Amino acid sequence: MEPVLIFDTTLRDGAQGENISFSPEDKIKVAQRLDDMGIHYIEGGWPGSNPAADRFFQLARGTEFTNARITAFGSTRRQGVTAEKDANLNALIGCGSPAITIFGKTWDLHVVDIMGNTLSENLAMIQESVAFLKSHGREVLYDGEHFFDGYKANPEYAVQTLKAALSGGADFVVLCDTNGGTLPHEVTEILSTVKAELDTETGRDIRVGVHAHNDCNLAVANSIAAVQAGAVMVQGTINGYGERCGNTDLTSVIPILNLKMKRPCVSEKNLAKLKPLSRFVSETSNMIPLASRPFVGKSAFAHKGGIHVSAVMKNPVSYEHINPEDVGNRRRVLVSDQAGRSNIEYKAKEMGIDLDSPAFDSKRIVSEIKMLEQEGYQYEVADGSFKVLMDKFLLKYEPVFDLESFRVTIEKDKDRPCTSHAIVKMNVGGESEITAAEGHGPVSALDNALRKALSRFYSELEEMQLVDFKVRVMDGRGGTEAKVRVLIESRDGDDVWSTIGVSEDIIEASFEALADSFQYKLAKEQ
Repeated sequence: MEPVLIFDTTLRDGAQGENISFSPEDKIKVAQRLDDMGIHYIEGGWPGSNPAADRFFQLARGTEFTNARITAFGSTRRQGVTAEKDANLNALIGCGSPAITIFGKTWDLHVVDIMGNTLSENLAMIQESVAFLKSHGREVLYDGEHFFDGYKANPEYAVQTLKAALSGGADFVVLCDTNGGTLPHEVTEILSTVKAELDTETGRDIRVGVHAHNDCNLAVANSIAAVQAGAVMVQGTINGYGERCGNTDLTSVIPILNLKMKRPCVSEKNLAKLKPLSRFVSETSNMIPLASRPFVGKSAFAHKGGIHVSAVMKNPVSYEHINPEDVGNRRRVLVSDQAGRSNIEYKAKEMGIDLDSPAFDSKRIVSEIKMLEQEGYQYEVADGSFKVLMDKFLLKYEPVFDLESFRVTIEKDKDRPCTSHAIVKMNVGGESEITAAEGHGPVSALDNALRKALSRFYSELEEMQLVDFKVRVMDGRGGTEAKVRVLIESRDGDDVWSTIGVSEDIIEASFEALADSFQYKLAKEQ
């Protein structure tokens, strides 16, 4: 059975998603990670459409790719212009990519009503464009835009557009669900029928691909249905980024093909790089990783209910459909008001806590945690604070510093923006320390004051940084007196951890979360 090829269009179609933008240098970094993953095709953009796209292909020519073929994207020739004189086609040739994808119209509505073209001229545009690119020795993939909608409206003409591409020498014909409105059973029926007709007419096994959009939340399902119907290429993006509701999410398609359908598209070793790749693309595109994303999300293998955890400790298969490590993820057990003793014991083992310690009483710890969660604490999202809490329960907590007092002032006059200043008085190793600092807001000022006070004693704090800060009003009915929950995420060169603070005063809650973050970091180092 022919392997399924993965065609990544994160850098082109994915970049059309709202709030996503890549610099040419970012694109090269992402392309290198995709190549390392074993992706077969990487679509880099539309040459000639903007300077950034041209810069990417210039950089790509000087970069070595081991597994992937860099692919340029463009359209068929314009109406009334020969392929040889079409600027778009010549830009595709000039960019130097070994593979080229061009799209053409397959839906007669677009040909006549949108383009103002004739059906026959559209067929000529497809055939001549593909033939021109093939004459320059390039691999050519033809994307039939709106194919499934076009087929449902006028099946005979939609298939004629694919035949025009094949007559021009196309190496692949890709059926696109551009509007994302097709259902899986329709994909199966249409693709299998079309492929059978093309195979019969040409006397060979035509290589067909699929390009699905997620407007019905079915892009992955439609891509899998297409493979079952005979497609040997899936186009999509990492994390499903793309225009409107996004594209086929390759972080789901790849493990489904490898682990569920036994149609391996990347090696077992490379499959384990999937979650790191997902996170890298999220970071590069400045998008928050989706915790609930299947396979690679932070919550994909997270267990909260006590019964679930008890079962997973005995046999992970009871509540996990694959081994998390296969896709570079890991199992997480959450500690919350729904937790049981199994959650606490699992979490303790994960943190290297001695379960045989006389002070370890999982029943008492569960009871205490449930009481704290009634007050607003949420330890399932604050591993750092949970570790500090566990040390306190086990009488192992040795505070690195003791707060004596802090003061925060905010000043604003009509001509200048707000300025914040913090004064912190604490005891560090038996020494009293009073430090003042300013910052962009009261929490920033407190953070700077804490660092200033502690860095004299602990140089390792230089590598620690605050990367996220969230405030949640727990019950808005209290108005400005409502209790708030503050979550802070920090990181150093090796680790990422979250801490929590709860109070009616947002500054006090922030300081509590900050203090736990510093305590966690320094306890870890010691």
